[in-house]
Amino acid sequence: MIPKPLVLLWLSAIFTTKIALSADYPAAEADYTIRDFKFSSGETLPELRIHYRTIGKVEKDGQGKTRNAVLIMHGTTGSGAQFVRPEFAGELFGPGQPLDARKFFIVLPDGIGHGKSSKPSDGMHAKFPRYGYIDMVEAEYRLLTDGLGLNHARLVMGTSMGGMHTWLWGESRPDFMDALMPLASLPTQISGRNRAWRRLVADAIRNDPAWNGGDYKTQPQSLRTAAEMLWFMSSNPVLRQKEAPTLAKTDEVLDKFVADYLKTSDTNDVLYAIEASHDYDPGPNLKKIQTPLLASNSADDLINPPELGILEQEIKRLPHGRAIVIPLSDKTRGHGSHTMAALWKDELAKLLRESER
Repeated sequence: MIPKPLVLLWLSAIFTTKIALSADYPAAEADYTIRDFKFSSGETLPELRIHYRTIGKVEKDGQGKTRNAVLIMHGTTGSGAQFVRPEFAGELFGPGQPLDARKFFIVLPDGIGHGKSSKPSDGMHAKFPRYGYIDMVEAEYRLLTDGLGLNHARLVMGTSMGGMHTWLWGESRPDFMDALMPLASLPTQISGRNRAWRRLVADAIRNDPAWNGGDYKTQPQSLRTAAEMLWFMSSNPVLRQKEAPTLAKTDEVLDKFVADYLKTSDTNDVLYAIEASHDYDPGPNLKKIQTPLLASNSADDLINPPELGILEQEIKRLPHGRAIVIPLSDKTRGHGSHTMAALWKDELAKLLRESER
C-alpha cells in the first residue's frame, strides 16, 4: 500500500529514467470502458471505467496467440502507478532484466475502485455497486481480452490484493497463462489478524457519525484511523523502530504519513477497497491451478506471517506449485517487500525459464 502523494513523483521519475521507460519501447496510459458490467452482487454499472498503463509491444505467434503479455496487479488502495517505481520497474523492466520491456508487453491496470478506474468518489459515493475480488478479476480479464485483444498471458502476477487476484486467476482461467506469481498473499479466506485489521477500519468508518451512510460533504475523521492502520500493518517492527525511536518521533512520523494520506484519499473508496476481500476464498479450488506457480512471501509480513504455516501447507495441493519465504533482513520491508523486486527477481527469472513453452 503506497502513500498516494508519492505516486506522481514515481510516475514522473520512471518516464524520465532510462532504466525503466526508454525510447527503445512504447508506453501508453488509457481507459477501457466496459458497458453494463454486472457485479456478483447483482448490481449493474452502465459504464465501468478501467484505467491502465502498458509498457512494450504485443507479440503474437503464427497462430495468432499472444506470446509476451504480462499482467501485474496492485494492492489494496494502490494503483498500477506503484509499479513504475525504481524499486520495481528499475529492477524488472530494463534491458536484460526478467521482464525486459523490449520483449514483454506489460499491463498495469487500476483495479475497480482504485486509482483512475471507476470508484465511489467519482460521484456515486455509497451508491456505488459493492464489488469484490471476483468482480475485479473479471474486469481485469475483460480489459486484457476485449480491451487489448490479448488471448494469452506469459505471466500473471500481483502484490498483496493483486497477489490474491493471482490465485483467483489461476483457478478461474487455468489455461490463460503460462505462469503465476502471487506476492504477499495467502491462498485462504481472509481471517484472523488479516480480517481483524480490515474489520477495525470498516467499523471505525461505519460507526463514525460524520460518515453519514457514505453521504458526507467533508472527509470523516475515521479516515485517519484507516491511514494509521495502513501505516501500522505495511512495514516491519525493526524498520518502524528505526524511523520512530522515541515517542515524539513516532508521533511526528505517523502524523506526517496521515496528513499526506488525507490529501488524496476518500473514505468511501477506502471502505470499499477494504471490504472487497469479502468473497476471496481460493482454498476449495486450489487443485484447479495447473499452471506453474511461485508464491513469494516475506518473514516479516504482519499481514501474512509465516508462523501460520498456511502457505507451506496449501502449496502442496498444487501439482506445479512452489513457495518461498524471504528471510528478515535489512533489505526487507515487511508487507511492503512485495514491491522490492531485488528481493525476489531471481526467483521470477527462474519461474519464467521453467514455464517457457
